Amino acid sequence: MVTSTQSISFEPKLVAKHFLSALPKRAQDVITKRYGLGTATKKMTLEAIGETYGITRERVRQIENFALMTIRKSDAFKKEVAIFDELEQHMTSQGGLVPEHDFLASVASDKSTQNNIHFLLVLGELFVKHKEDEDFSHRWSVDPATATKVHDSLRKLYASLGDDELLEESKMIERFLNHLKDVSESYKNEEVLRRWLSISKKIGKNQLGEWGPTASPNISARGVRDYAFLVLRRHGSPMHFTEVAKAIGTHFDKRAHVATTHNELIKDKRFVLVGRGLYALTEWGYSTGVVRDVVTEILKKSGPLTKEDIVEKVLRERYVKPNTILVNLQNPKYFKKVKDGRYTLA
Repeated sequence: MVTSTQSISFEPKLVAKHFLSALPKRAQDVITKRYGLGTATKKMTLEAIGETYGITRERVRQIENFALMTIRKSDAFKKEVAIFDELEQHMTSQGGLVPEHDFLASVASDKSTQNNIHFLLVLGELFVKHKEDEDFSHRWSVDPATATKVHDSLRKLYASLGDDELLEESKMIERFLNHLKDVSESYKNEEVLRRWLSISKKIGKNQLGEWGPTASPNISARGVRDYAFLVLRRHGSPMHFTEVAKAIGTHFDKRAHVATTHNELIKDKRFVLVGRGLYALTEWGYSTGVVRDVVTEILKKSGPLTKEDIVEKVLRERYVKPNTILVNLQNPKYFKKVKDGRYTLA
């Protein structure tokens, strides 16, 4: 999730350059390479920097730590308190806990400037960096208490989700709020809540804007079958396989061949054929088999029924013409008409 870029009153590159001037030449070079502050925006690893100088990664780390400490103690740093206050205000306005990429993109559009802002966050004592782990992506906070509550609430939210549960965004936010206790009301708006949700690596959003566990194929769709499931679920009623293929292209910008789509629908138990070329989701309760099989199951469960009742019940489970049902009832090998006009199994 990325919000629109917010203007800042200072030039990050100039501030960073000012800070670097307080360092010896090699320390300047290490910091420039480590944080991507030069013309090359790719950040170098400790190992890669060590190789350029013929020193160990641990020695590079020592130089980096020395450089950061030196800058924080410099007169240049003390004169720039206002820029850190401004960055803190930006972060607080976004919820006090923000995904790293999201925050950087919100204050700068180009990678070079984003790198310089990241460097300033590292230097600023107001900011806490939370490293990526198995639950969450890289994130920053200026409100430790709120950060802890959000992390706990996201874990509880994930634990409450079924493996393949899929929720529209408003429902996911509502459930998130149920777990989110003792957090400032000023943070409880949809923009902040969506941003907090995006921190989780275990909860995600698919291309249709629906939320669920990221491990589920409903969120991390991997092929025609998964796309077809989401398309049918969004449509809410049976679709012809040609329509499903077309909808996949429309919603997911994926080319789905009609024949391939049909084959995938046939092979996946999540789908059931309910008419000539028409497919529904099995979870909707539709029956499998030809019309004769559906009528047979209905009569087994309900006993003798009038033809009107049979037609009504079959149409709840299959998309066919009423006359097709009546023709099947005339097959004496499977069905017979009793004295009161009702039909039963032969």
